[in-house]
Amino acid sequence: MVTLVSRDRGRRVNPVRRSVRRPGRAAAEAAALLIAAMVAFPLYWMVLSAFKPAGEIESTEPRPWTLAPTLDSFRRVFGQQEFGRYFLNSVVVAVVVVIASALIAFLAATAVTRFRFRLRTTLLIMFLVAQMVPVEALTIPLFFLMRDFGQLNTLWSLILPHIAFSLPFAIWMLRGFVKAVPEALEEAAYIDGASRTRFLWQILFPLVLPGLVATSVFSFISTWNDFLFAKSFIISDISQSTLPMALLVFYKPDEPDWGGVMAASTVMTIPVLVFFVLVQRRLVSGLGGAVKD
Repeated sequence: MVTLVSRDRGRRVNPVRRSVRRPGRAAAEAAALLIAAMVAFPLYWMVLSAFKPAGEIESTEPRPWTLAPTLDSFRRVFGQQEFGRYFLNSVVVAVVVVIASALIAFLAATAVTRFRFRLRTTLLIMFLVAQMVPVEALTIPLFFLMRDFGQLNTLWSLILPHIAFSLPFAIWMLRGFVKAVPEALEEAAYIDGASRTRFLWQILFPLVLPGLVATSVFSFISTWNDFLFAKSFIISDISQSTLPMALLVFYKPDEPDWGGVMAASTVMTIPVLVFFVLVQRRLVSGLGGAVKD
């Protein structure tokens, strides 16, 4: 009987504690939903405007719905002769930047974490300082640099700067993942006869893969949505332009085609969403590992 009474008492206490915690939890959930709605509303309005007829888009009384959805804006987007070329260029630039920056950052993070050498701390501080420099301040120097190397109007003028800007963040983030791998694991691999190269690619690389995915998302988004470099370095050869430049086709100062702009923006967003879906699980584990470290 004593056991039953103590259990009943325990059952009576727990609901009280839960009821005390519920208001705070409910407030946190409500705040999270509000923030999520604020973040998602621009995306909703973009997709909605892409399906709206021209009359509703230009109306002085905008409504958050449409009763006459149409695909005319998407037809104008895909009817552009160079749109497919822009899309392919964006894919090439983004893929090269993601792969190159991930590999270079992995090797650099391993070097600054596992090896002792002079000016190592200074090098890490330089990485951090480089991340703080605004991109706009370096656009003109980069323009002259690309001109001197003869890379203007080429995809390399977009690939190289994005790799350079992605590396500081990627190295700093991957440094925590590499540091979290015990040195005893490396020593055990060497005792078993594994070479440094084999340990690097067959043992260490899979362990820090979630961190590589997290840094790759940052590199992909910054490269895919880039407009500044594409506008500055691609001057005369339109065939080397990327997808953000396609928005200029529909934006005219005297009569902008807002339906075309929204439809093109929607098409641009789809690859980002697909990329997020593909790397979602590893991205969550990678960010969790980074915070834990």
